[in-house]
Amino acid sequence: MATIAADETRRFALARTLIGVFVLALAMTVIAARPAASLVEIDISRGNTDPLPIAIPDLVGTGDDAQLGAEIAAVVTADLRRSGIFAPADPSTFVQRDIDPDASPRFGDWRIIGTQALITGRVVTQPGGQIRAEVRLWDVFAGEQMVGQSFQTGPENWRRVAHLIADIVYERLTGVPGYFDSQVVFVDETGPKDDRFKRLAIMDQDGANLRYLTESGDNLFVLTPRYSPNAQDIAYMAYPNFGDPRVVLYNTVTRQAEVLGNFPGTTFAPRFSPDGTKVIMSLQQGFDSNIFTYDLRTGQTQQLTNVTGINTSPSYSPDGSRIVFTSDRGGTANLYVMNADGSGATRISQGSGAYSTPVWSPRGDLIAFTRQNGGYFEIGVMRPDGSGERILTQTLEVQEGPTWAPNGRVIMFQREIPGENGGPQLWSIDLTGYNEVRIPTPSWASDPSWSPLRN
Repeated sequence: MATIAADETRRFALARTLIGVFVLALAMTVIAARPAASLVEIDISRGNTDPLPIAIPDLVGTGDDAQLGAEIAAVVTADLRRSGIFAPADPSTFVQRDIDPDASPRFGDWRIIGTQALITGRVVTQPGGQIRAEVRLWDVFAGEQMVGQSFQTGPENWRRVAHLIADIVYERLTGVPGYFDSQVVFVDETGPKDDRFKRLAIMDQDGANLRYLTESGDNLFVLTPRYSPNAQDIAYMAYPNFGDPRVVLYNTVTRQAEVLGNFPGTTFAPRFSPDGTKVIMSLQQGFDSNIFTYDLRTGQTQQLTNVTGINTSPSYSPDGSRIVFTSDRGGTANLYVMNADGSGATRISQGSGAYSTPVWSPRGDLIAFTRQNGGYFEIGVMRPDGSGERILTQTLEVQEGPTWAPNGRVIMFQREIPGENGGPQLWSIDLTGYNEVRIPTPSWASDPSWSPLRN
């Protein structure tokens, strides 16, 4: 087997840093594979993609490893099914049961149930307690192996192994990087509707491994958390028991929080620059709000807009050269794009209704937004010049706050469940607009922010 170099892509790194207080040594090696004359691929740029039939048997193991192999396969299955572009086969239909992870599968047994792709593998607990998982992705039509990969890590990180497997399969069959080995920070809401307690929480993108970052003694409540590019720092709004709300920077490794700056007014809507050196935000002074940057290295601020009205919700383009934001300078809330120094502001939204909460895709090709129009709340996307506007989801219930998956193909947002005992939930939808999925959380949840892929 050939070892993948540590300076290759983040999924093929020999050492991985986990968010938390420990370092995960997650080794990956390539299992020798012949290049496949693959017949299996998915074009996810189309408006409505037929899900690809794929079989994901349990990873082979003995004793406790057999159960772990089943759990890993279940997480991979859930990830791929939730993406909307894979259709995992029902295990009860499998013809071949005696899977040898070291041998080619009996392709005819998988073709007969309509499967086009197949994952096989094993999991073994090694001396010292580390687990080793090996997987192979097969093109059932061509009868060829497409990918072979192995992982070694501590047993507590088995879910990450499953997410990485799903990422590898997703990328190999779509040509687009996966997004499963990522996390989401959000606001956890509990208590009666008129007196909600709001605290920061973080979880895997599928809702697992939830932990809380703030507690009842930290702040009265928090809003709009946003990840930094390094996936370790989070900027958010904190409403203390007394005084104006402030932008706070929280480090998920040290678990330390600090207030950014000492601004004479209310600061809100913080977001990081792509290089992580600045936080861009709105500062309200009197009846107006304008956009400022705060340099995390020098502590210096720079005002980017200086017009009457509300200017808020700034978001950088991935290359840091431009900023999209919301402004009502023309009488109604619309989306504008300006240069990173504040010059050249141009309106890009042209539809009816009020636009808000824009966020630039990590691919740079689209801007997601919220629009309130004719009594409906809509999540949509448009190109950076305002062309190609499409509404992905429309409801009478309040929905807002889109955030992009790290591959720029899926959007997560919050949707309000109406009623006296209602509250917000997290949902995701892909760019086709056909795959809308609820993300499980233990309580009401709002203000999601998707992390980059973990290192």
